[in-house]
Amino acid sequence: MTVDEAIQTRMSVRAFTPQAVAPETIQDILQLASRAPSGTNTQPWKVYVLRGASRDSLVEKVCAAHEALRADPALAAEYREEYDYYPEQWVSPYIDRRRENGWGLYGLLGIGKGDKDRMHAQHQRNFRFFDAPVGLMFTLDRVMGRGSLVDYGMFLQNIMLAARARGLHTCPQAAWNGFAKIILPHIGAGPEEMLVCGMALGHADASNVVNSFHTPRVPAEQFTHWLE
Repeated sequence: MTVDEAIQTRMSVRAFTPQAVAPETIQDILQLASRAPSGTNTQPWKVYVLRGASRDSLVEKVCAAHEALRADPALAAEYREEYDYYPEQWVSPYIDRRRENGWGLYGLLGIGKGDKDRMHAQHQRNFRFFDAPVGLMFTLDRVMGRGSLVDYGMFLQNIMLAARARGLHTCPQAAWNGFAKIILPHIGAGPEEMLVCGMALGHADASNVVNSFHTPRVPAEQFTHWLE
């Protein structure tokens, strides 16, 4: 697979098969991804790989917390992200793209705007890694600056492209961030670490309709400014 093909075929997969991924393959992906650039070569990433019982136990803990939060919204104060992934106030064109993405996915799954039960169930699929056999958690030392999140983005993209080159798929997931108080102790992260995001890794379930959902991209002409 060429780099172009890996980029073009990368997608956020939301249904995986139970087919295992060899530890050596995961290690190879992470080793290759470590070639990502970082400011003054700080290499600020730290990765926790969850498989088997450790994965399943975290899934049950966070799903239980997600259910409790739905039953008692006041618990939201306990489950807050450590950094703002999304803006406090949405504006166009970003809110328009967000809505297009959400309703496009829900429409494909036959989930109507008022169907809160099915919306909740679909959202909880995040906390099951969409059934992927491998879950990855990424942390960053809190002492690092905001620029390290830029470095992290390049590292995460490398992981996703290296996975595609090996016939695998991924789904990067910021949804986990609100449950960091559960996740960080579970993975053995130190008090100096901040959760950046999670990621599902495995083989895509080609028979599941959810994986026919492909998000559009605006043409380069719309975001590029030529100066001469």
